[in-house]
Amino acid sequence: MDDGADQKGWRGSREVWLEAAKAAFLDGGVDAVKVQPLGAALGLSRTSFYWFFKDRAALLEALLALWEETNTHALTGASSAYAETISEAVLNLLSVFLDETRFQPRFDMAVRGWAHQSDPVKARVAEADATRLEAIRAMFLRFGFDAAEADVRARTVYLVQIGYISMQVRETLEERLTRVPAYVKTYCGQAPSDREMARFRAGLGLDPGLDV
Repeated sequence: MDDGADQKGWRGSREVWLEAAKAAFLDGGVDAVKVQPLGAALGLSRTSFYWFFKDRAALLEALLALWEETNTHALTGASSAYAETISEAVLNLLSVFLDETRFQPRFDMAVRGWAHQSDPVKARVAEADATRLEAIRAMFLRFGFDAAEADVRARTVYLVQIGYISMQVRETLEERLTRVPAYVKTYCGQAPSDREMARFRAGLGLDPGLDV
């Protein structure tokens, strides 16, 4: 059975079902991800669903895989991105947390909430956290920090950023950006240059010339 994205019409597509499942998951948690209500919302039959997924468990597994492919891969990719200085490397990482097209905070929160209900999901979250931390740790090692310090600095960066998400901190982007230079200095011991901050802002689609 071909589950390619070219399957349309009464079958819909795998992506259509997965995005609908994700939307339901973000709004109502894992218990809201049910085949019949999803089909009704999409105007598609259960037969359509089973063209793309064996069962509800397969759909939930696809949701977890999507979370890993988006949020975790965004962080590991940013951690290994080219940077001339450690401060620029930290800015690469922070840009992911500030860009919800790359890292989706609600998705992370929803999966962590799901982990409280499921030991297998809890294990997947722990694995993802370990993968993310290892990538950030490797970033610090790349710039000459010893293993112990790289570990602590990686944890400081990651746990603060996840804390922002779990505490649902409410602040404007500009408010958060005013703190970025001090955060970077705290995380790596080196403040970013004006040029690095300008590139950072430009990467977020903001005016690079603003005083931050």
